[in-house]
Amino acid sequence: MQRRTFDVLMSVAGLVLAGIMFIAGGLLTWGFTFVNHQVHSQLAAQQIYFPPKGSEALSPAEFPTLQQYAGQQVVNGEQARAYANDFIGAHLKAAGGGQTYAQLSSKALANPQDTKLAAQVQTMFRGETLRGLLLDAYAFWKIGQLALWGAMVAFVGGAIMLLLSGLGFWHARRTPPEREFLSYPEAEKIKS
Repeated sequence: MQRRTFDVLMSVAGLVLAGIMFIAGGLLTWGFTFVNHQVHSQLAAQQIYFPPKGSEALSPAEFPTLQQYAGQQVVNGEQARAYANDFIGAHLKAAGGGQTYAQLSSKALANPQDTKLAAQVQTMFRGETLRGLLLDAYAFWKIGQLALWGAMVAFVGGAIMLLLSGLGFWHARRTPPEREFLSYPEAEKIKS
């Protein structure tokens, strides 16, 4: 095979690969935008706010990791995760006396006459449901963030392939038409 033919074939393959990477980058960017918008709009509609800074509800001793969010509305995945795990989770632990919803529910089923326990189970159920929904928002937000990183990698990879293809076409133009793909003029000089 002639070297020039090989260079052209590889350059065309590089252009195709660059095109695929640009399409993938575009789709990943769309995915990021869609997920980010959905998570933001769904969380914003819920009107969930962290307690204001300095309030009893957000004591620095009890909630040191939440101080950075004081008074903010929950509108992104990271805030949803913090609110779910560090705020609701702490309240559920206190409300359940360190027991989970499943543990308390089993006790309530065994003792259906205990109205205090039934109310505690309802509180735990509602809290765990909200916590789970917020953690789902966090999971989708994180997938969106990964799509953004994937898009950046795809665009950079596509640009590199485009550059390499251009260099391949440039090399094909400079290569003599009679040169074979695996012929090395230096090696042939040594043989003679």
